[in-house]
Amino acid sequence: RSVMSDEQVQVQERSTPYRGFMRLDVYRLRHHDFNGGWSIDLSREVLERGNAVAVLPYDPDRDEVVLIEQFRIGAYTATEASPWQIEIVAGMIEPHQLAEATAHRETQEETGLALYELEPVHHYLSSPGCTSESIRMYCGRVDAAGAGGLSGVAHEGEYIRVFTVSSEEAFAMLDAGRIENGMTIIALQWLKLNRERLLETWLDN
Repeated sequence: RSVMSDEQVQVQERSTPYRGFMRLDVYRLRHHDFNGGWSIDLSREVLERGNAVAVLPYDPDRDEVVLIEQFRIGAYTATEASPWQIEIVAGMIEPHQLAEATAHRETQEETGLALYELEPVHHYLSSPGCTSESIRMYCGRVDAAGAGGLSGVAHEGEYIRVFTVSSEEAFAMLDAGRIENGMTIIALQWLKLNRERLLETWLDN
């Protein structure tokens, strides 16, 4: 609730009206504008969710990606979206845990697969207009033989279908609009651009 200030942003007040699975903070602030002055006083809400990891599991020997499908409340309430989203692996980074360790844990929990190598993809803000969440994205080398079926941590409410498709099938799903969430779109677009390099690198090891 105390006033915070730096050279470009002045926060007059911060409050937290809600704490649950996510935390909602409300800020009263002003910031520098592009003319060298100050904005009007603003009120902004921020969902504080923490930092996350995302992993696209990829088997270079089979040229297959492992995808998951699960229910998403945001998609359920959105217009013209399926409540069951086709996604890549993702999870929150726990306090004092490295992003790479989270990537290994979440891939095991959500797909039952081990990661053999990790290739950094991007570090980005998921929706900076309303949340502080940042995502560290990787492409992870896996052995996709036998991947599939149902997975997830039931006591955490995870009910996940795991399936594999060839990279070309995944790209076709992307082009047909069957992938509706930004995280998976970013990952598959990256794989489109980097698959040949990744195949050369990983198949030489």
